[in-house]
Amino acid sequence: MSELFSVSTSPHVRSRQTTSAIMLDVLIALIPASAFGVYNFGLGALVRIIISIAACVAIEAAYEYLMHQEVTVRDLSAAVTGLLIALNVPVSLPIGMLIIGDAFAIVIVKMLFGGLGQNFMNPALGARCFLFISFAKWMTDFATDAYTGATPLAILKGGEEVAELAQPELMDMFLGTTAGTIGETSAIAILIGGIYLLVRKVISPRIPVSYIATFAAFILVFAPGHQFDFMYMLKEICGGGLMLGAFFMATDYVTSPITPNGKIIFGIALGLLTGLFRMFGANAEGVSFAIIFCNLLVPLIEKITVPKSFGKKKPEKEAK
Repeated sequence: MSELFSVSTSPHVRSRQTTSAIMLDVLIALIPASAFGVYNFGLGALVRIIISIAACVAIEAAYEYLMHQEVTVRDLSAAVTGLLIALNVPVSLPIGMLIIGDAFAIVIVKMLFGGLGQNFMNPALGARCFLFISFAKWMTDFATDAYTGATPLAILKGGEEVAELAQPELMDMFLGTTAGTIGETSAIAILIGGIYLLVRKVISPRIPVSYIATFAAFILVFAPGHQFDFMYMLKEICGGGLMLGAFFMATDYVTSPITPNGKIIFGIALGLLTGLFRMFGANAEGVSFAIIFCNLLVPLIEKITVPKSFGKKKPEKEAK
């Protein structure tokens, strides 16, 4: 019997932090983006935020009660999922469709795979992609009283339907006074929340930094007609769901790598895929599909980046 023990990377580190405390920090960090979404889009945004949170909590509690499981909604994970779903949809999305997305996230993506800690992809992004595929007309309708139906990313990507529209200003995109989903428009509000999570050490900077840096480099080199156009690159970073995805969804504990090097590889893969989808895909966005695709790669990334056990020698090569 070997005298060496094979020790995995987790869950051996003990901490006084609880799931509910971490989720509360995430909810607090999302307050700036949520508040600006309500300011930008009106009471319709607030109604959808409240309904989405309440629906996710109620659906999870009902499922666990009916399946004779312990009701765990006090851990606040369902509330975080509901808030993220609301921030990832247009303010014009019918409430019934929003609740369908909530049910898909909680039941299909989360609970059927065993609940919190067992889901293979981020529930909120799973819901967004499901809604986008099922209700594409409503999920791409960003027209409001204040804005046209075209988002800054759609205008930057071009096309006949947006050819006559004025190019978006970087400051408008940074502040968030543009069309888009409820919570993705204000880069500064998302940054404030992201910095809060970093200061509280809820997330590591490895994923968001490597993600955004890789995406920026990709845009500078490969953006058709905009190579080494720094203004265009900054607009792409501030536009769409990149910032929200980088700080709040790519860093999800369950669906992202736990190894330090794995986090960097994960972020690089996210940046490359998001750049490919945005620059050469049919859609102007791409963040949601990039994160979900990379969620599937997490087991492989962790396998090749797991630290070597202390004192364990590398296996000798077999003699030919």
